[in-house]
Formats: sequence, C-alpha cells, structure tokens
Amino acid sequence: MRMIISGGGTGGHIYPAITIAKEVAKLAKNSEILFVGTKHGLEADIVPKEGFNFATIEVRGLERRLSWQNVRTIISTIGSVWSSAKIIKDFKPDVVIGTGGYVCGPVLLAASLLKIPTLIQEQNVIPGITNKILARFVDKIAVGYAEAERCFGRYKPQQIVFTGNPIRPEVMSATRQEGQLALQLDANKLTLLVVGGSRGARSINNAMLDVYQHFAGSQRIQILHVTGQNEYNSIVGNIKQSGIDISNAGNIIIKPYLYNMPLALGAADLAVFRAGAVGLAELTARGIPAILIPYPYAAENHQEFNARALEKQGAAVVIADKELTGAKLTKTIETLLNNPAMLSDMAKKSRELGRPQAAEAIARLALGLIKPQRKR
Repeated sequence: MRMIISGGGTGGHIYPAITIAKEVAKLAKNSEILFVGTKHGLEADIVPKEGFNFATIEVRGLERRLSWQNVRTIISTIGSVWSSAKIIKDFKPDVVIGTGGYVCGPVLLAASLLKIPTLIQEQNVIPGITNKILARFVDKIAVGYAEAERCFGRYKPQQIVFTGNPIRPEVMSATRQEGQLALQLDANKLTLLVVGGSRGARSINNAMLDVYQHFAGSQRIQILHVTGQNEYNSIVGNIKQSGIDISNAGNIIIKPYLYNMPLALGAADLAVFRAGAVGLAELTARGIPAILIPYPYAAENHQEFNARALEKQGAAVVIADKELTGAKLTKTIETLLNNPAMLSDMAKKSRELGRPQAAEAIARLALGLIKPQRKR
C-alpha cells in the first residue's frame, strides 16, 4: 500500500500528519508513505527526522485580502498542481491525505483530478480556506469537531466523518508519576500547566505575573509555566523586577520550552492554554480542565470557536484575550481551586470530549477508500 500525505506550514498541520502516517504504518503492512511539503516550511525539517520520505513543491498561501500577490499566487498554483501530479504519477499512491495548510491544496487537487482516492482532515471548528476549497473535490472529510460538520453542510453527509483530532500516543501513555518525577513536581500539590504555544503568548505571560504574586509559596498549587523561547528572558526579568523570589517560593517552575509535553500533561490538574486544535485534542484526551485564552489573530478567529465548543460542553472556561488581566486570571484559577466539585466535573466533561483513538479512526477511514483493484 502506497500513501501520500501532505500538510505543512505549522506544527498544527505537520504533527497530525505524522501521527496519522505512523498509525497507517501500523495498520497496513509493507506500506510506503511519502510526505509532500515545501522546502521552506517546518515540515522540511520535521518530517525527515521522523524517518519518512519527503518530496517538495513550490507553493505559497493566499493573502486574506484582494491583492496582486494573490493573482500571482493563483497563477503559480497552477504550476504546483502540475508538479504535484508528476510526483503522484511517479509514486503511484493508493490514497492521498491532506491535513491542512496551503501546501496540501495542489497535492489533493492533483490527486482528485487523477482519480486517486482522497481525504482531508480538518482540525478546527471553522475550516481553513484550503480545506473549504478541497471539500468540493475529495472523497472524505474527517473533522476534529462535530460542530465543523455544519461548515461543510452543502456536501453529502456521508462524505463527512467526525473522528476527532489525532494525538501522539505518548500523550496517553505518560503517567502522572512519570511526569511528576521528570519535572520535579510535588505529588501533594495540584499542578497548573501554563502554555501559550511553542513561541509563547505575551498576553498570557504578562498576566501570569499577578498569578505568581498571589500563589507564590502556596501549599495547595504548583505552577509549571512554559513561556516560549522568545518570551523567556523577558518574563524572568519582569518577575525579578516585581520582587517575586521564585527560587524560594518552592512551587513555581518556569521553562522556555518543554520537549516532552506528554509528561507535563500527565501531571497536570488544570491548564491555561491557547485554543489550537492539537493542544485541545491533547487536553481532552487526558481529561484536563482548562482556562482557554484563544489567540485573537488566528485565521477566521478559529481558536475562539474551538474554545467555545469546549466551554459549551462544560470542559473549559474561556477568557477573551482582550479581556485578559492578571487579576481576572488569578480570580478564575482561585475560583476553580476553591471548588473541587466544579474542577472534577470539568475534568469529566473534558474526558468525554476526548478522542484518543482519532488517529486510528482517520487511518482506517483512509485505508477504506482504497479501490479494490488498487489494493496490493
């Protein structure tokens, strides 16, 4: 069985693609998988390190406004469809999967025109522009949120399948004890995990100063704050200027980046997160209640829609970025800590939303598209 999988630009498109590919490799013996991306995207670095073959095309994304650059991009996209078709003809895949991002547009379009079975995976409540276009051509659409189905409502119901979003298997295998040991956390305290994404979130980092002032030295709670590489020096400097002595507080750990996030998730009792689809999939798979602060400049404001979907089900509390203050974040954390029943109920609702088997479901859906005469 041969498969092409394409998705790039951000980790939110790349890591789900890798997770699906690994699941396919487990389900289909003697499978051959080829990733297609761009040589300038993160995928060019990440995918080869994961041990998969990698091919590139030249393509760029559309600007979200009318411009001459968009006209040039559309013209160049015709060439990238031709390049994609050449890769497809040479590799001869049985099925092609796209996980979002502009790079997968020409690849999935070429595959569809060549009558190769196709599937796209949409992680967010509000689909991206590439997947909205591709929905007209592909055989199946795997959605991460049930709410996303209405955005594809004009298509055949049997074309859309609610699978959830794929997560790394390590997210589920990491134990609480392993996380506490690896991160030097106190087993007798609740753990608050604060993450604003790999690059950090300045608004969250700034709001955390009040949280530190309030909870420093607390015997109830410990804070593991991942600031992002770009923000780390700034936040540490601000903490010192504020007179907070982290070294003697005994319950505050600040890191610029965390290479083993599954261990942190294993130890977490409450999380402060942005609302990217992959992060929320991992939180709900583990059943971690969350305070969500959606990134306000995400395309189509999709992070807020993602966050509100969890809030509606009782798994999260949402604070809009423009309304975020240190006092408000501190009060929200304190309210949850003082209401164990509410925190427990949020954890239960979060776990009910989790789809830890999503990658397997998507892999099986893709394999089921392979035409009998193409099965090897």
